Amino acid sequence: MATGAVPASLMGLKSRERGLGFVKSMDFVRVSDLQWVKFRRTKILVISNQSSGSDIAELQPASKGSTLLVPRQKYCESIHQTVRRKTRTVMVGNVAIGSEHPIRVQTMTTTDTKDVNATVEQVMRIADMGADLVRITVQGKREADACYEIKNSLVQKNYNIPLVADIHFAPSVAMRAAECFDKIRVNPGNFADRRAQFETLEYTEDDYQKELEHIEQVFSPLVEKCKKYGRAMRIGTNHGSLSDRIMSYYGDSPRGMVESAFEFARICQKLDYHNFVFSMKASNPVVMVQAYRLLVAEMNVQGWDYPLHLGVTEAGEGEDGRMKSAIGIGTLLQDGLGDTIRVSLTEPPEEEIDPCRRLANLGMRAAELQQGVAPFEEKHRHYFDFQRRTGQLPMQKEGEEVDYRGVLHRDGSVLMSVSLDQLKTPELLYRSLAAKLVVGMPFKDLATVDSILLRELPTADDNDARLALKRLIDISMGVITPLSEQLTKPLPNAMALVNLKELSTGAYKLLPEGTHLVVSVRGDEPYEDLEILKNVDATMLLHDLPYTEDKISRVHAARRLFEYLSDNALSFPVIHHIPFPNGTHRDDLVIRAGSNAGALLVDGLGDGILLEALDQDFDFLRNTSFNLLQGCRMRNTKTEYVSCPSCGRTLFDLQEISAEIREKTSHLPGVSIAIMGCIVNGPGEMADADFGYVGGAPGKIDLYVGKTVVKRAIEMERATDALIQLIKDHGRWVDPPAEE
Repeated sequence: MATGAVPASLMGLKSRERGLGFVKSMDFVRVSDLQWVKFRRTKILVISNQSSGSDIAELQPASKGSTLLVPRQKYCESIHQTVRRKTRTVMVGNVAIGSEHPIRVQTMTTTDTKDVNATVEQVMRIADMGADLVRITVQGKREADACYEIKNSLVQKNYNIPLVADIHFAPSVAMRAAECFDKIRVNPGNFADRRAQFETLEYTEDDYQKELEHIEQVFSPLVEKCKKYGRAMRIGTNHGSLSDRIMSYYGDSPRGMVESAFEFARICQKLDYHNFVFSMKASNPVVMVQAYRLLVAEMNVQGWDYPLHLGVTEAGEGEDGRMKSAIGIGTLLQDGLGDTIRVSLTEPPEEEIDPCRRLANLGMRAAELQQGVAPFEEKHRHYFDFQRRTGQLPMQKEGEEVDYRGVLHRDGSVLMSVSLDQLKTPELLYRSLAAKLVVGMPFKDLATVDSILLRELPTADDNDARLALKRLIDISMGVITPLSEQLTKPLPNAMALVNLKELSTGAYKLLPEGTHLVVSVRGDEPYEDLEILKNVDATMLLHDLPYTEDKISRVHAARRLFEYLSDNALSFPVIHHIPFPNGTHRDDLVIRAGSNAGALLVDGLGDGILLEALDQDFDFLRNTSFNLLQGCRMRNTKTEYVSCPSCGRTLFDLQEISAEIREKTSHLPGVSIAIMGCIVNGPGEMADADFGYVGGAPGKIDLYVGKTVVKRAIEMERATDALIQLIKDHGRWVDPPAEE
């Protein structure tokens, strides 16, 4: 793999390559076209270089053939266990944020900030729920004036929870809010730059330098005021609101998100102000994870130790929102990243605290126990750009009576554990598996379970149960059962579940020739125990670590397993099998599934999911599994929603409108709809959506196709129908399926 090293003292570059543009600004060099360049007599790859931090910044392609260059340094403290990243302490009022302190939880008010009484009451409810910080939108002078009353009223009521002012587009408002609130959140994409028009801009070196000087001129007074009053700051990049200037250089990408934040951080450092944290939010959990990793890797190069605020923006509501947040936030917590978190839900802000606390506890427990596995070398995982490792899907073999090609799905598989009791009512079972029924016979549909795990087979004389299983096998649904069951009560064409010991003893050879094998592995076994996989023709592997394991990390054990498979060119599909004990809270199940399986799937590691919880509702487990795959940008089985959590800027009842739109459009798999309360992140976040419903003015809605507004100022009463018509006009509408 090609690498490059750039001396930290480097202040200029010479190149004879045509089309290579670069800009020198203060203490760094930026290259606008990633190419090989000449430095003295050496040919090197360069992105950027800062004078502080390491003497050498080593760079390499993110993956083979990638044009994205990333720091050679790792993005986390350890690749084989959860070790919390060491950070400085940032004080927000009386609350300390950083690696020496608990992971802080926070949310944001949804009231009109000018309504002081309503805002104070909501802050008090949030504080009573256990939040550590509360953010309040401050969009204008009247809201800034209200900040004083809000703060004073809370103090008089003995509520000292730190308050954070959320600022977009308004430096003067930030200056006023800094006089009374404890922390200022600035968005680098719109604090000094105009709202993005999604135009590609061309800059000369002087032009770009002038833009940076303008940012410094606008931002420096706020930094000085925060120093004077002892305020904290969050430099919070949003994927949806990058400036045209940044997107012209870096694209709408994690790299652009990091550089946007660094421009502001360098000004803070120049003014000797360090009481700030970073965030890199996106509605797409995969983009969000990549951006935070790249941020930390770049900070490691610089020797920076600023804390991280984690969040998936516009995550949505209910289980969908919790799952997206668990995938993004949980993935980073497993690697020891994150010091304060918010779960952004389209629900009352008080409802965010419980899932937020559950995630924080999961991350802190993993770090306290330093959950992990024995050290191993990691060479194949892609940290910064998504590349899916695709297992070899089952192929039809000559002479086989049934078609095994459907037991796994190319875009990600869902497996479910089925009991003998469920076989007593076959039609109900088929419906629970989301199969279509035609005259009582099952057929696979878009979101039908791909395979089932049956830990106990029906007796040989239970003809009805065996007929139900045969009908599933006939539609290419896999039936997996333990080796002992298949040997004592054989079910024709079932797949046998074996462990490594059963493979090594040869017990599986007692099965009829041609029986498909499913192998259960933990991932933390000695490598010599895994050697037997080289001589086995397995249909799939189940990565299965018992929930009783306390210090072994499921994520790190799986990464170790995937390294072994890649090192030995073994292309078995791998299903993440996660068992849960009885009594697991639903939110805990969603959060653990998202954090443990999602942390692997966002890196392209894995081919499906099997969630096993005997006391949980079957439909809930199935829906959670499909939500997990869709949240990881794998298998798309329903309409995707990008829905903001609401704040004081929201121009309509977001929860009510969101429920109305979902009710009428939830049957459109492959279609993505953004529901945004205002325009702050609207067009940018809608880069991930096909259609957008955005508050443009009180009582008025603007409709978008992608980033482009196509209809303005629609009366709210007609807006949902207008959205549906827009979807129809673009050929993406289908009528809802008729009830059976």
